[in-house]
Amino acid sequence: MNLKFSFIPIFLVCAFGATWMRAAEPAPFPIWKPGAMLAKAEDLPEISNVEFHVIKKWDKKSDGYTFLHGVGLAQHKGKLYASFGHNKGAENTVSEEAQYRVSEDGGRTWGPLKVIDAGDEPDLAVSHGVFHVHEGALWAFHGAYFGHGSPKEVHEKMKRIHTRAYCLDEKTGKWEKHGVVVENGFWPMNQPVKMADGNWIMPGFVAGSTRAIFPAAVAISHGNDLTKWDLVKIPVAKNVKAMWGESGIFVDGKTIFNIARIKGGTVALVAKSENFGRNWSPSSASNLPMTTSKPAAGILSTGQRYLVCTTAKANGYKRTPLTIALSEPNENQFSKVFVIRRSRHDGKLGESADRLSLSYPCAMEYDGNLYVGYSNDGGRRGNLNSAELAVIPIKSLIVLE
Repeated sequence: MNLKFSFIPIFLVCAFGATWMRAAEPAPFPIWKPGAMLAKAEDLPEISNVEFHVIKKWDKKSDGYTFLHGVGLAQHKGKLYASFGHNKGAENTVSEEAQYRVSEDGGRTWGPLKVIDAGDEPDLAVSHGVFHVHEGALWAFHGAYFGHGSPKEVHEKMKRIHTRAYCLDEKTGKWEKHGVVVENGFWPMNQPVKMADGNWIMPGFVAGSTRAIFPAAVAISHGNDLTKWDLVKIPVAKNVKAMWGESGIFVDGKTIFNIARIKGGTVALVAKSENFGRNWSPSSASNLPMTTSKPAAGILSTGQRYLVCTTAKANGYKRTPLTIALSEPNENQFSKVFVIRRSRHDGKLGESADRLSLSYPCAMEYDGNLYVGYSNDGGRRGNLNSAELAVIPIKSLIVLE
């Protein structure tokens, strides 16, 4: 009798244990609409009527610069501004500078290189960031750090990573420095978005947390005071073993979706907040393929959600083609993907090769167009990039029923 009764509970425990183990693996976050078809890169449709321009050509022989990355864009008082991190040395070293150029003709031609901040404190480097037009003034928020390192030793060498704020003085053309506005490793990745509670939310990530997990994060303003921000780190699902959480967001009332870059995988990580970004579900693997690059996300005037990165079926780690995923109006799931540009770009402005890295996009809508800035490595690798621009008519992005 004892053996009989002992056997039954053990069997049940094993059975329920196996069921529990299967249930413990969470389902992918459904940011891609169930039933929608996603094609391989070569079969994705291309957007028509896209204009391409070169913001800054990689030209080490002429100007000495090697590293360029992280384009930011803003339209301000009839001019188009483009910023980026620029370095005559290696990426993530102390000689990095936050630079920008200005176009008065929509991106066709650009003025001289100018500096937002070259780091005027000992051992300070200022790198790429984002623009923000606020109450008639142009602001910039840039990632910065002390010390120097290499891309393989970021967690060891780059110290005290933080975000600095600047405001353009229209009379002098100089940038007023507001100093450190977000600390504890936060680096902004996409421009602030106004929320219905009156605060601004700026997506990014926290660098230097651990060797494997650099989580997505957001900074939330104190109303319209852009010198005071609360840092909110987004938790990470237990089954995500590594991430480089550069992120973008789209805002649907009090609901915020954060889309972040994984590390060692090829899917988008997604987290969701239901209270204006104060609390979040963990960043979890989604059902949407995405390469390991900073994404750009937002909502168009049509109500469509968009995600600019590289999204295609079975595309692996390739940072090409540059794509845009779109939802139907007022839906929070993507359902179609279009190619912005492919690696081969013969006969058009911008570098062309058999396989490029088209990465780190930013995007903003203005006057009927979506402006997309991005890095193009010209096949050189190592983030020896040109900065380029695609101007996409919004009418080309309308998803038909």
